[in-house]
Amino acid sequence: MKLVIPAVVFAVVWAAVTGSLSPLNVILGFVLGLLALWLIRRDFAGNRTAFRPLRLLALAALFVKELALSAFRVAVLVVRPRMVLKPGIFAFPLTVDRDIEITLLANLITLTPGTLSVDVSDDRRFLYVHALDCSDPVAARRDIANGFERKILEALR
Repeated sequence: MKLVIPAVVFAVVWAAVTGSLSPLNVILGFVLGLLALWLIRRDFAGNRTAFRPLRLLALAALFVKELALSAFRVAVLVVRPRMVLKPGIFAFPLTVDRDIEITLLANLITLTPGTLSVDVSDDRRFLYVHALDCSDPVAARRDIANGFERKILEALR
């Protein structure tokens, strides 16, 4: 019963993303949602994870905001007649420590234009991030820590 409501939400999102409200498509979204929830069930077992819908919504809002700002910054960089870029890879020290949190952070960074999650260190203490403009890696680390990482911790702990 605990998985039914999130699976229904996944089914609605699936229908919206695919653009089809046919009964078979919604059922497929529901089944895929259940499968996804079953696959990540260990990450949400026990008392360590709380479900905070408003905090998850705040994380989604932050992502949409960062997506728009980053897309604008990349567009400005690209249309300039003289592109002055300093691409590079920097190590981001992780505060998040569970697989679901690290994966979510890496995906949010990768989906944001101008950045790409490259790798996680073997000891899971660092996430390596490629940035299109890495002129100030200290500020980039601070932005990730105070943005995505903080919101992930608020939403999942």
